Amino acid sequence: MSKAAGRVEASIGYRFKDASLLTTALTHRSANQRQHNERLEFLGDALLNFLIAERVYHERATDDEGDLSRLRSTLVRGVTLADIATELSLGDSLILGAGELRSGGHRRRSILADALEALLGAIYLDGGIEAAEKVVEQLFARRLLALPDASLLKDPKTRLQEWLQARGLPLPVYEVVEVSGEEHAQHFRVECRVQRPERSFTGEGPGRRQAEQQAAMQALDVLVGGPDAS
Repeated sequence: MSKAAGRVEASIGYRFKDASLLTTALTHRSANQRQHNERLEFLGDALLNFLIAERVYHERATDDEGDLSRLRSTLVRGVTLADIATELSLGDSLILGAGELRSGGHRRRSILADALEALLGAIYLDGGIEAAEKVVEQLFARRLLALPDASLLKDPKTRLQEWLQARGLPLPVYEVVEVSGEEHAQHFRVECRVQRPERSFTGEGPGRRQAEQQAAMQALDVLVGGPDAS
């Protein structure tokens, strides 16, 4: 077994019985068009979604389906997987083609996230569901403990709408008040108006949605944190 493979095993606390599975999990398509990690990535993605879903289901007994979905998504999204792969120094052990090596593919977040999923798929095939679950528990332990209240994972527009609805108040109205910049690099300014208390809040961003979310966040900061929050 290569030193790189040995480092991966040490970092995840699992030793492969079939070393070829680990090699495949670390092999990017750019290095081998026939024997690469995409099939293992497919398997690992499904496996991870199930294991994390099961964990948050038991950990958050009072959360509804939407809350559980948001919690799971926070943990299995690409940026989280890439961060974990970086913590494991997984990029240093990847088998990449010459082009990917030259372009820094071992640092590319999408490649890192995919490789982590492939690694989990390989562990499942090599050691079964219990082995995979043990590794997932180890890799995600800190993040599972640090999960915020599910309501905080909702986007600002949803949170503002729910806050108003819970108090029997009219829904906010969003209006684009200014669009500036060239067509390929536009900048939006949006106004969010609420009726009770009658207030308006402004948000800006490179797209209408981003500007609306920022305006809603401004409204939440004032309304939920102010004297009218009760």
